Amino acid sequence: MSENGENVFTHGPIPRVPVTDPTLGIQVDPSWTGRPRHRLVAVGDSLTQGFQSAAVFHTDVSYPAIIAHELGWSEHFRYPSYNGFGGLPFNLELFLRDLETRYGRDLDWWETAPALFHARRFMDKVEDYWERGAGTAVPSTTAINHNLAVFGWDLRDALDRSADVCRKRISTPKDNLVHQMVEHADDRAALRVLPTEPPEAANLSQLDAAARLGDDVGATDPTHGIETLIVFLGPNNALRSVVDLRVVWSDDGYDDPHRKGAFTVWRPEHFAAELRQVALEVREIKARHVIWCTVPHVTIAPIARGVAAKTAPGSAYFPYYTRPWISDRDFDPRQDPHLTAEQARAVDGAVDQYNYAIAAEVRGARDDGKDWYLLDTAGLLDRLGSRRYIEDPQARPDWWQPYPMPPELGALTPVPNSRFLGSDGTRRTNGGLFSLDGVHPTTVGYGILAQELINVMRRAGVQFFPPHSSTPRPDPVLVDFGRLIRHDTLINHPPGNLTSSLGLLGWADEKLDLLHRALHFTI
Repeated sequence: MSENGENVFTHGPIPRVPVTDPTLGIQVDPSWTGRPRHRLVAVGDSLTQGFQSAAVFHTDVSYPAIIAHELGWSEHFRYPSYNGFGGLPFNLELFLRDLETRYGRDLDWWETAPALFHARRFMDKVEDYWERGAGTAVPSTTAINHNLAVFGWDLRDALDRSADVCRKRISTPKDNLVHQMVEHADDRAALRVLPTEPPEAANLSQLDAAARLGDDVGATDPTHGIETLIVFLGPNNALRSVVDLRVVWSDDGYDDPHRKGAFTVWRPEHFAAELRQVALEVREIKARHVIWCTVPHVTIAPIARGVAAKTAPGSAYFPYYTRPWISDRDFDPRQDPHLTAEQARAVDGAVDQYNYAIAAEVRGARDDGKDWYLLDTAGLLDRLGSRRYIEDPQARPDWWQPYPMPPELGALTPVPNSRFLGSDGTRRTNGGLFSLDGVHPTTVGYGILAQELINVMRRAGVQFFPPHSSTPRPDPVLVDFGRLIRHDTLINHPPGNLTSSLGLLGWADEKLDLLHRALHFTI
């Protein structure tokens, strides 16, 4: 394997052309009776759990919860909550607003020392809450959640981790005075997602738990317990490359839970091997419709900002990718963390191969008569990529078309885009689709994903209802983006100290290694 990964590309041409037909052109004509008890179940990672700004806390507006609301089924949709201290592992939005309350919009040089002390005290309180305080109390319930996603989990975790495994992984926490971050945050989060009662249920994995819901058939549909199952796994098999700004290709041990943490991006053949095991388990789940999401190109996320002019006219890639608060003028490849254009291209190429493998699983299932669908979230994000395509017409491939923003978002000033969130101290001046960690969507960003999934569900014949009504909604079924905008504080009221230079975030990352260590728990 060379550093730029040329010889991993074995499953299809690079770059890959996104799939626009969720059926892959394969006709399936199933017949259904009645309606399953569980209208929506989702298996995935941080993107499905509703992670934002380095924490999981807004689970009530995760994309599955948004879909459940539009289904008219939100009162029945079960999901975990993480309300204490802004969620797990560390809420950057809450942190910035706390600093703004104490020090105002601008942090002057003489305030940096007390601000650093205050930041460490804030981090210590968060750590204590989840490791030794009220956050250690796990709600006891025998009802299995419908949102079964856990941040930080990859394909292997979906196969192997259970509540019992997570409990064993959580050792006695250390009250570290320097590296103050909640230890085993993903395992702690999983204990609120996966079943823990009765005791024998604590050995169920994500996929096992979904299978239990599938087995919960009723009189109206004696065959399926789940109407629509969404599977969105795989981003964490590549995401660490842009979070760590380091490319380490998977090798022996990629499928070992104790050794896989050494790798930041999976070779396509390793990804395909893991995916095959996941797909075999999903085939056994009693769900009418299964929607698989492809893996987005992680290099589009603004956590890794392209530096300087692109490598050539018409290229999609910048010479280097570094942190968004490091300006072109200040960037020094000898000192600053970065990826090269060749590495970014190789990671994207590997992700393309992941998505060929996902499409192949969907194609095989449809050939076997299963009502599986493909949502090409990679193509969706590519159509929203501001610096890669929107601002550079020469780089656009033949298939590319700009994503049509929902009218409510198109009416905002500025229209949300995929750049890092910026503010002038009173209002948003840039970004809006990604939250403060530069990896996970804002609430309205999750709404776009929910809308695309709703479109596929309607293609599958899933009916949507107004709340407390038995009359189906007419097409098109549209997400209530007005409601989401009201919920989205980053859109309508960003922190006043989040200036366009991102200086405060850069300071926090330099002094506290804050963003890197917070995101490390999501992958």
